[in-house]
Amino acid sequence: MEIRTGVRGDVEQIAALHAESWRTAYAGIMPSDFLGGPLFEDRLALWLGRVDEPQPDAGLFVAVSGGEIDGFVYLVPRPDGRVLLDNLHARPGRTGSGIGGRLLRHALAWAAAAHPGRDVCLEVLRANTRAIAFYERHGALRTDERVCVFEQGFELPEFEYTWAAESVPTASGSSAQ
Repeated sequence: MEIRTGVRGDVEQIAALHAESWRTAYAGIMPSDFLGGPLFEDRLALWLGRVDEPQPDAGLFVAVSGGEIDGFVYLVPRPDGRVLLDNLHARPGRTGSGIGGRLLRHALAWAAAAHPGRDVCLEVLRANTRAIAFYERHGALRTDERVCVFEQGFELPEFEYTWAAESVPTASGSSAQ
């Protein structure tokens, strides 16, 4: 498996994986009419926008094997000085195979190098216990709790998790100091 920077030609695979991941991970959490609706089209529009008009200093990385994207991670600096790990998805059916861990380590090392001294945070739905366990196993600490308001008209409770800048692993594997 290779991890590389995501490019425009990856957008359809990323959007399809994103939609498939949400339909799998959020079944019983998000409204079924939303998950059963035009989710691929929604995710495709999101990723086309992110690639065609990229946020400054954002990072998109894909895990590729055999020409197929098996996972991706997207990070973007926030106005509060932190780096938001906005998406991390492994292909359903391949979860638990190490793809997510490798992408997460790559993302944290990239953040430490590209945005030194900045904390990395993420938001995870409270009911997504598998993802919560994954992030906690990888050293994230719960730092907040709130309600996420989705533009599609529903709200769900979420947690915020953070890796403090001094604990973010660098490319060499040690923590940034």
